[in-house]
Amino acid sequence: MQIQHFNELSLSPQVMKGIEELGFRNLTPIQAEAIAPMLEGKDVIGQAQTGTGKTAAFGIPMIECLDPKVKAVQGLVLEPTRELAVQVAEHISRLGKYAALKALPVYGGEPIQKQIHALDGGVHIVVGTPGRIIDHLKRGTLRLASVKVVILDEADRMLDMGFIDDINYILTRVPTNRQTGLFSATIDQTVMNVCNKYMKNPEKILVSKDEIALTQINQYYMVVNPYDKFERLCSILGENHIGRAIIFCKTRTETSTLSDELRARGYQAKALHAGFTQPQRDYVVGAFRRGELKLLIATDLAARGLDIEGITHIINYDIPLDALVYFHRIGRTARMGREGTAITLVGYGEITELEQIKALTKTTIQEIEQDNPTLY
Repeated sequence: MQIQHFNELSLSPQVMKGIEELGFRNLTPIQAEAIAPMLEGKDVIGQAQTGTGKTAAFGIPMIECLDPKVKAVQGLVLEPTRELAVQVAEHISRLGKYAALKALPVYGGEPIQKQIHALDGGVHIVVGTPGRIIDHLKRGTLRLASVKVVILDEADRMLDMGFIDDINYILTRVPTNRQTGLFSATIDQTVMNVCNKYMKNPEKILVSKDEIALTQINQYYMVVNPYDKFERLCSILGENHIGRAIIFCKTRTETSTLSDELRARGYQAKALHAGFTQPQRDYVVGAFRRGELKLLIATDLAARGLDIEGITHIINYDIPLDALVYFHRIGRTARMGREGTAITLVGYGEITELEQIKALTKTTIQEIEQDNPTLY
């Protein structure tokens, strides 16, 4: 049975005192799922919206595992904006008040000397924006050799803002035996690429609007021979009233090939991948938004930030390599309280990936037969 209250966790009296002073008693869903594995030292990927209590979800375990007697930076939290850096640092400071841990926000737009002075005074946790953290690293005013825990917060926003190279730079300068947590409102393949590069067997937690939307999404799968996949897709398209759909593929080449093949069969289809110029992207997305295109064939990266009303179906032509990406993809249908449908084509060798998706939320995904592809 899942724990519901903070006093059910094995927390030190100092941390409990900080929690109680903030008036916290019941755990939010992300806290109930993330705190225990993080206390065990596991890496964690948490899909959760802003305002769900995720700062405490990573802040509490971080405070528990740091040593106040070691006057060095042991915890590092990356944030996309100065406002978030200030807010999160303040929250962690209040949680760690009685644990004698100091947290410092580090961001651009403020005189760097003030931050250097604070770092010299001894700080245990740095919460900062990537650019200013790199500035300190290059000046030698911030050393990360003692870091035990790294958190990438609002990871999707950081990637959208172009911080991927900065994140890579910073993560190559922290010890490899650290614990890593990543929290993000949306988790697609670009976010998972970061996880796969820097995390060790992470625990995956889904607590987001995508999961809430699952009640409105009818989910289906069809087991197919990979060589017969295109014909199976055409039978699904032909037998069902598909108004506007996004069809997800693994690679750029595959999106182009599939859209060409579908157009040859008379479907209004266009590819969208990361190799497009902005005008090309705007043209395709605009045509899809206006209903001039029925089918958009896209990679995860190309579909980033795409929010279009009236998408009736999501079709996974390629099952995503990671279960969290599946929920991010299908969350693009069933918006605004409407129903939606998700269909996944599963190759004979991909049953394990399907089982991982089912296990993540215990969701119901109904099988449809190859000889009867009509959805019910």
